[in-house]
Amino acid sequence: MTVVVDDPLIAGMAIRRMLPLHESSRRLRELYPECPRVYGVAVMRDLSRRRWWPLEEAISAGRLQGMFDAAVAETGNRAAVAQQLAATLAHVVIGRVVPLLVLEGRAWDTGLENLWVHVDSEGAIDWVGVVDPVLRALPDDIHFSGRPSRIADATRDGIVALPNEAALTTWVAHRSHRALAPLFDQLVDISGGAISTVAMWHMVGAAVVGAATQVPLLSGCSEFVSMRRGQAVLDALAGFGLPVRGAGRAGKVLLN
Repeated sequence: MTVVVDDPLIAGMAIRRMLPLHESSRRLRELYPECPRVYGVAVMRDLSRRRWWPLEEAISAGRLQGMFDAAVAETGNRAAVAQQLAATLAHVVIGRVVPLLVLEGRAWDTGLENLWVHVDSEGAIDWVGVVDPVLRALPDDIHFSGRPSRIADATRDGIVALPNEAALTTWVAHRSHRALAPLFDQLVDISGGAISTVAMWHMVGAAVVGAATQVPLLSGCSEFVSMRRGQAVLDALAGFGLPVRGAGRAGKVLLN
């Protein structure tokens, strides 16, 4: 039997105007109701900011250094800590948006300046928020039913259409790349090269593959569509020169 968790952070959100991102995030949380923060994001203006900080402070305010030092002091294993932090960053930036992309053909902005993270009492990241809630979507999105997508206003509607699936997946890959590259560079520096950036980008590829494989199992959505969109993100990342592909095959279509 599915256990629905009444999460205090989610229950405490003060949503003044329902936007497409609110609706999408609710549907994403329903994929895994036992742990509703695993999928989806919050809108920062709906929340108090206790235990939240901008992801860009991972670099500018030394928060990533603090997280690394605290974990190393506890475990003594620099490589394992660096690997865990890299996997966390990959999930925060791209691992959360790919489920929405493959499920609904929508995506929020994963730019570094747009993302905030929530930390638990031990300082570990356990949720993600966005400052700008505007979604990018496909022209045939249900939001545009009965009216041309080209007249959508981002401020008013909270959603705008990109020309096609290729444009949407490339935009997600580009914004995620621009966010993750400086984070990974910083992690290499503070860990003394305990793991390489190549290994970190392989984790990004694994995050995309994992999301595109898991979401159809949880939602019943088209496995073919999910795989196609996940593959397009991987293709775009690889096109930017990023080593997101490994030697193995994952799933029926996705190569990582």
